[in-house]
Amino acid sequence: MNIIDLLRSVKDGKITVEMAAKSLRLQSLKEVEDACLDISRETRKDVPEIILAEGKSIESLAKIAQVLYEENGRVIITRIDSSQSKSLERLFKGKAEVIRNEKAKAMVIKKRGFAQQMLGKVAILTAGTSDVRTAEEAKIVLGEMGCQALTFYDVGIAGIHRLFPALKRSLEEDVDCFIVIAGMEGALPSIVSGLVSVPVIGVPSSSGYGAGGRGEGALIAMLQSCSPGLVVVNIDNGVGAAVAAILLSKKIHCHS
Repeated sequence: MNIIDLLRSVKDGKITVEMAAKSLRLQSLKEVEDACLDISRETRKDVPEIILAEGKSIESLAKIAQVLYEENGRVIITRIDSSQSKSLERLFKGKAEVIRNEKAKAMVIKKRGFAQQMLGKVAILTAGTSDVRTAEEAKIVLGEMGCQALTFYDVGIAGIHRLFPALKRSLEEDVDCFIVIAGMEGALPSIVSGLVSVPVIGVPSSSGYGAGGRGEGALIAMLQSCSPGLVVVNIDNGVGAAVAAILLSKKIHCHS
């Protein structure tokens, strides 16, 4: 029984407040083998539990996906490899809508007809094409959580003239914030933040050469930025950037 049904049952006198509270506590977590799933996260935070497939066995991933699908009607999975995705496609074949984003290494499984109300808009910029995987990861999470993503790839400072049409279009579309992904010296988020009046979420990318080439150099550069309005998530963390953007966008549109 979901929270809406519980509240209706209390209102109709079918169950007591104490019974409803106990049911909520029991429903908040669900154990699957060695995983303890936070199935009430979307009710609590407006963001569902998102599965990180990396490091999980196919069997464990399938059981976790099955539970979240049954409880929430939708599953978002990131860092999924081809063998894992093929197994899940077989498991849910004919039962659910399965969307696989090869660039993002992400998958969405949802009940047919599952609709998400679209609210705000978020611009996603990448400095180079090596950053596209992280951008696509952010894009799929944004879309599933109700934000339209405008994408502009390969607009880094090595050819800075490429940046301005992307900024112009984003501002014309009245985006709520920017997600800007960059490797190498990680300068692009600082430049964008210095030119726009909305928040910028910087994502260091693990692309580059030599010292700092795994994203550490870009991370430090973004953290040291003097441009106000720039916040930074961890290296390659497209999910974290998307969730921050979603919460910001929902705050704007749900209270406007």
